[in-house]
Amino acid sequence: MLSQAIVAFGSPLQSIEAPTPVPQGSEVLIKVTHCGVCHSDVHLHDGFVDLGAGKRLEFSSLRLPHTLGHEIEGEIVAYGPAARGVRVGERRVVYPWVGCGSCAVCLRGEENLCSNPRQIGCSPGIGGGYATHVLVPHPRYLLDYGAVSPALAATYMCSGLTAYSAMRKAGRPEPGEQIVVLGCGGVGMMGIEFAKSLFGAAPIAADIDDDRLDAAKDAGAAALYNTGAPHAAKRLVADTGGGAFAVVDFVGSEQSFDFASRSVRRGGRIVLVGLFGGAMTMPLPMFPLRALTVTGSFVGTLADAEEMMALVRARQIEPIPVATRPLVLASRTLDDLRQGKIIGRVVLRP
Repeated sequence: MLSQAIVAFGSPLQSIEAPTPVPQGSEVLIKVTHCGVCHSDVHLHDGFVDLGAGKRLEFSSLRLPHTLGHEIEGEIVAYGPAARGVRVGERRVVYPWVGCGSCAVCLRGEENLCSNPRQIGCSPGIGGGYATHVLVPHPRYLLDYGAVSPALAATYMCSGLTAYSAMRKAGRPEPGEQIVVLGCGGVGMMGIEFAKSLFGAAPIAADIDDDRLDAAKDAGAAALYNTGAPHAAKRLVADTGGGAFAVVDFVGSEQSFDFASRSVRRGGRIVLVGLFGGAMTMPLPMFPLRALTVTGSFVGTLADAEEMMALVRARQIEPIPVATRPLVLASRTLDDLRQGKIIGRVVLRP
C-alpha cells in the first residue's frame, strides 16, 4: 500500500510504500476512498502542542514514519475470520478513537478517553487514512453513513463527532438564551449545524476571520461577531442581555478563551475543544463568584458517533463546505490549514 507519512516533524510528508496489511482475528481492511484533514493532524505533524509560557506537550512517543488521518471513509476489501456482520464491497466510515478495550474507562464506553489508546492515525504505530488502505480492529468501529456524500461522511468521524459531543456538553439553553460557536473552521461549522439540530435554534458565530464569518452566515448563524473588533465581547454581552448561556471554543487559544470568558453570563459554561495552544489565566475567585463552569471536550464516544450518524442518515444535518484533493497534496493541505486558508473541510482521495 501507499501512504503519505511523517518522516520528520515539521518536514513535508513523504510517499512510502509498504505491504498491504492482512486482517487477523476481528480486523477489517478498508480501502480508503476519502480521508479528511483535521487541525489535530497539524499538531501531530508539528510534533507538539503549545502549552503556553514556552512549554510544549511533545509527541515524542509517536514513532516515525507515521501515517496521519482519522476521518476515514472507504470500502471493505477483506476481514479476519472472527469479524462478523461485514461484507466485502460495503462502504463505511471508520470510528478512529479506539481504546485498549479493557480498562475501566473503556468498559464504561469512553474509549476516546483511554490512557492507552489505539487511535487510528493518532497513536504510535497505528497508521491512518493518508493511505490507500487502513486496518480497523473490529467491525463495531465501522458505521453506516446512508446516502450522504462519501467525502462529507468522512468528516463526521472527527469534525462532526467533536462538534456533536461538545454541543451536548454545552447544555440545553432556555428560549431566548444563546450559545456561541467560537471559531468557524471545519469543526465550528459542524457546531453550527448540530446546534441547529439539537436546540432548534441557530447559534451565534464568532471568529477573527471575515471569510469564515461569511460562511457561518451562509450556514444560518443567528448573529456574527468578529473577535478582533474593539469591544466585541462587551457588545455580545449587551446584545444577549447579560452574556451567552454557553460558549463552545473550537479554537482553544489564549485569545479565544479570553473572549469566551468575557462573553459568557453568570452561571454559564465554556466548553474548550480546540488545541491551538497557550495557557488559561483567570483569578480563582471569579469561578465561584460567577458560578462559571469550564469543561474540556475530546471528540466523542462510539455511542455519540452512532447517535450522530442516525441524525446524519436522517438528513437532519445540513452539509458544511467540503473540497477534495488528491492524496499527494496532503502536505500542502496541512500547510493551508495551518495558515488558516481553508473554509470548511478538505478531504484527501488516494
